[in-house]
Amino acid sequence: MARANAGRIRIGVGGWTYEPWRGTFYPDKHPQKRELEFASRRLTSIEINGTYYGSQKPESFVKWHDETPDDFVFSLKAPRFATNRKVLAEAEPSIERFFKSGVLELKRKLGPINWQFATTKKLDLGDFEKFLKLLPSSVEGRQILHAVEVRHDSFCAPDFIALAKAHKVAIVMAADGEYPQIADATAPFVYARIMGTKEGERLSYAMADLDRWARRAKAWAQGEKAEGLKFVDSKAATPPPRDVYLYVISGYKEKNPAAAMALIERAK
Repeated sequence: MARANAGRIRIGVGGWTYEPWRGTFYPDKHPQKRELEFASRRLTSIEINGTYYGSQKPESFVKWHDETPDDFVFSLKAPRFATNRKVLAEAEPSIERFFKSGVLELKRKLGPINWQFATTKKLDLGDFEKFLKLLPSSVEGRQILHAVEVRHDSFCAPDFIALAKAHKVAIVMAADGEYPQIADATAPFVYARIMGTKEGERLSYAMADLDRWARRAKAWAQGEKAEGLKFVDSKAATPPPRDVYLYVISGYKEKNPAAAMALIERAK
């Protein structure tokens, strides 16, 4: 039986502008300027990728807010200028610029920030701690949620798990891909990116895999341990119910929206 205080599950994809989705996910001749409006009524969240490559205009955030339903939430990939550097402790100017760029115009639709690191970035615990201290817990009175997407095996370390917990920062749970998987709960929410969609499957994941991911999402939301995942601290206590942000990313991208919609139905 689901717990009364279970977290909210939000499921989506990365971005919404992708030519192969036109005529497959988007209907034929659907206006490109209305693609976000269409996608946001079939998904419950979208991870914005453009913020990783450069600043967006405040007017864009206003537009995205206004085109989406009231209960829709965006996550944002933080700028690469903050994470793709040798000394993370020097990222403060890039972090400040990001939060002054207009992201708060999303208002209540602003979800977690994903700070993604290069596959070559190794763990330097002291420097990483200084970086986490730069991440604001709130901006202009609005709570900010942070997740870190680390992609090097050196981060599969108990000291890193403890550091993330101390700062209440989620570790992005990568799955079905080539990156290390860290399923340890370190924040009041879960941020998962699944990357195993395949061309040969009608919904890009096998039915059994979709069922399994839906069960995992519901387990996280209900404060239970999800099955079949890799933990650094296998003896950690079961976390409380948490909100869940799950994105179908990479893989056979053409069918990622289909997989996300199938997961939304299964996770109800």
